[in-house]
Amino acid sequence: MSEPSAEARRRLVTQVVASVDPRLQQALQGALSAPGPCPRPVEAQTVVIAGHRAAGKTRLLPLFSRLLGRTGLDLDAELERRHGRPLRTWVAESPATFRAAERETLGLLPPGSVVAVGGGFLSHHPEALQEHFTLVVPVTFDTYRERLMADVKRPRLRPDVSLEEELHAIFHEREALHARVPTISLADFLRGCLAQEST
Repeated sequence: MSEPSAEARRRLVTQVVASVDPRLQQALQGALSAPGPCPRPVEAQTVVIAGHRAAGKTRLLPLFSRLLGRTGLDLDAELERRHGRPLRTWVAESPATFRAAERETLGLLPPGSVVAVGGGFLSHHPEALQEHFTLVVPVTFDTYRERLMADVKRPRLRPDVSLEEELHAIFHEREALHARVPTISLADFLRGCLAQEST
């Protein structure tokens, strides 16, 4: 898969902005025209798309894959394919073995891929991301809450408390953990994609 032309990159960036949390789209669009870092992954570096549950990582995966001209893989889908076990029941029945398997599986994927990881990966395995280009998909708490309250198929992570309490606790705990991990912001990444036009 080859990298897209400058015109195609501009279209893809526009599609990415339109696909993120609607509450963040205006600020993201503004950030792209402001000066700032323009990071780009090196050729063999795996690009990891991370962030909260319901941030839109899976939806954005094909757009990022096309922007970079690289193969896109969903880690959750890879886990189900390799282990033959539905994630919904696996996470509920044996969270420790699930976490170990997701970390191991990331290391088995082809270097240089674009990989969307699950919502807990960034907070559970920060050291596994040190060599990767880790891109965070932002989401506000309000959008996160709305999406997860409406999604009855996702497994509960703390069934001993109300869903409202679970969402509030996990979002804010993971926000604090995410802040400790070196990552690339979506605005900086997209600015880097657009900056290729002048190189």
